[in-house]
Amino acid sequence: MLNIFSLASGRLFQEEIESLEELSKFQPIWVDLESPTLDEKRWIKQYYGLSIPEDAMDEDIEESARFYEEDNGELHIRSDFLIADEDSPRTVRVAFILNQHNQDLNSKGVLFSIHDEDVPVFRLLRLRARRAPGLIEDAKDVLLKLFDADAEYSADTLENIYDQLEQAGKMVLSGDVTDALAGEVLGDIARQEDLNGRIRRNVMDTRRAVSFMMRARMLNADQFEEARQILRDIESLDNHTAFLFDKINFLMDATVGFININQNKIIKIFSVASVALLPPTLIASIYGMNFQFMPELSMSWGYPYAMLLMLCSALVPMWYFRKRGWLK
Repeated sequence: MLNIFSLASGRLFQEEIESLEELSKFQPIWVDLESPTLDEKRWIKQYYGLSIPEDAMDEDIEESARFYEEDNGELHIRSDFLIADEDSPRTVRVAFILNQHNQDLNSKGVLFSIHDEDVPVFRLLRLRARRAPGLIEDAKDVLLKLFDADAEYSADTLENIYDQLEQAGKMVLSGDVTDALAGEVLGDIARQEDLNGRIRRNVMDTRRAVSFMMRARMLNADQFEEARQILRDIESLDNHTAFLFDKINFLMDATVGFININQNKIIKIFSVASVALLPPTLIASIYGMNFQFMPELSMSWGYPYAMLLMLCSALVPMWYFRKRGWLK
């Protein structure tokens, strides 16, 4: 899918392109390619003279090759964007190419973005740019606003993690934690921990991208200050992710502790039962030896007496354990 975005009256307008002829009718500042076809790549090459690298969206690209500037002035940035899907949270690699070597007084450069699936941050920026005139003035503003929206999206996701952990904490600290409930809580905590880790990696990647733009000296004074503000926002997110890791570890330890308590209750029952049955077992073994000199065995009351003795020897330990509170 090929979408172009152009400025009109300070607002960002989107057009979906389905042919090379349509592409030539607009002067966009942002060209977005989602899972581009071979024809769409060919249109970009013919009209803009830009060849999209084959490894643009590769996940295993060298870290040192993710941010660089070509000799012709093209800036290449490969950055990860978070998708906080409840079932399968993940990050999507997006390749940015800022084409500014043909800039003149009537051109503000063109930003190209290539990715495999739709990104929530892109939808958020499109919505804001349509509603807020003057938000974007050139292609570099688009790139900065995307990173700014990415930091805000990460912050919103962290707030959702706070809410999920609060619910899990109420269930764990209620005191009545069954094994089934503990398993459910552990699964939810593990999902939040995975999402928190992805957020931490995502903001680290965004920090690197914004720092590269600042070092490349491609920003004006206002954009440079905005980039510094984005870095400050990301720094505050780091503190929240670190706190959430501690909270997750606490809830994980508390849940595992309740599971151990439930298991210890079962082991305690077996321990008490085995100790209580030791005296009658001893008496049964004595009377089962068939000694020659045991006059009570020859009496009619002998065996009932032995059975009563065994029962009393079992009840007395149980009474003692109950008095000490070991059976609760």
